[in-house]
Amino acid sequence: VQLQASGGGLVQAGGSLRLSCAASGRTFSSYDMGWFRQAPGKEREFVASITWNGLSTYYVDSVKGRFTISRDNAKNTMYLQMNSLKPEDTAVYYCAAARSAPYRRIKSYEYDYWGQGTLVTVSS
Repeated sequence: VQLQASGGGLVQAGGSLRLSCAASGRTFSSYDMGWFRQAPGKEREFVASITWNGLSTYYVDSVKGRFTISRDNAKNTMYLQMNSLKPEDTAVYYCAAARSAPYRRIKSYEYDYWGQGTLVTVSS
């Protein structure tokens, strides 16, 4: 599967953005999906994940209550709604896909396919 992330941009602290991850191929609905981010000079970190059927989601503590991950399998697209953005959310955001499995994946090496990344900049 090929992934294309979009929706990044410059926003003031407290603002909102919605990232999208469009997938090619007819097997999108069989993949668990995730969002990761990488800030300048830092390692890539897990942000959120969603199971293939959208029934289970998981978030890193720092975004709980502010970010919402969702997917529309009919449109082969995953989303990340980001509200109450903070300067520390500034990073390149990547979407990723992993073949469905009965356990949660939060490590980057557990994902098989990656999008190219979209830059989110939050000004103070």
